[in-house]
Amino acid sequence: MKKIVSLISIGVLFMSCAKDNNVAVITTQFGEMVVEFYPEVAPYHVENFQILAKEGFFDGTTFHRVIPGFMIQGGDPNSKDNDRMNDGTGGRAGKYFGIGREDDPNSWLVPGEFNENLHLKGTLSMARTRDPDSASSQFFICHAPQPGLDRQYTVFGQVISGIEIIDKIASVNTPKRENRMYQGPDGDNPFEKVEMTVKIMKRSEAIKD
Repeated sequence: MKKIVSLISIGVLFMSCAKDNNVAVITTQFGEMVVEFYPEVAPYHVENFQILAKEGFFDGTTFHRVIPGFMIQGGDPNSKDNDRMNDGTGGRAGKYFGIGREDDPNSWLVPGEFNENLHLKGTLSMARTRDPDSASSQFFICHAPQPGLDRQYTVFGQVISGIEIIDKIASVNTPKRENRMYQGPDGDNPFEKVEMTVKIMKRSEAIKD
């Protein structure tokens, strides 16, 4: 009987450890979001995000593109400065994934890993240009389901705690929200910066039962 109890205990401990994966904690002035990752379908994107987060790349960047009912986008190092007009034009991958010049980190990009995961509210996905292999550091979190993005952009995570923070960020004022006719490149950029820090930690540290 003791052996059976011991085996059960070991099994429970093993399952607990197996589920204690890394998550990202994205902290803003509105609160924290905890994001789980999908390395089984987007290993390059997960690795890239975690490398950048661990080096502090995202800290001090902003959610520079906020569109209610669509998504909130961030991860551009250009958003750290006070020039609103260059936000959304910068970024790099965390390591060389075979795209760009190996000796020039600023040219590194991440190849597309389009998968069957859907773009739902709270989905973490990667921004890119028209080139499917052009992801770098900019990411977005869906404010509502976006079926038109499915299998066109790489889903690599999901908000599992703090999903209400997306609503708060999506409600901030922007030039386009104030004036629908506004045509400037910073139309979706909040007047008041929504800065973030991103930390990688174990799920058990981020979410206390």
